[in-house]
Amino acid sequence: MGSAVQLHCPICQAALPDSTEELPFRPFCSQRCKLVDLHNWLSGAYRISTPLDPGELGEDDFKLRS
Repeated sequence: MGSAVQLHCPICQAALPDSTEELPFRPFCSQRCKLVDLHNWLSGAYRISTPLDPGELGEDDFKLRS
């Protein structure tokens, strides 16, 4: 078999262990990194780079807004 791909924390880039039992905050390495990511979402640091045009929305998207 080939070697497994090493996963890294998306915030601090620390290598993650292979076992999910060892890491309850996966895909983050710690509670701190999990909270940093949440802060980035809530503060607007993460955003969609371009707005969607109405032609790009499917019928399901319009049903959710009604």
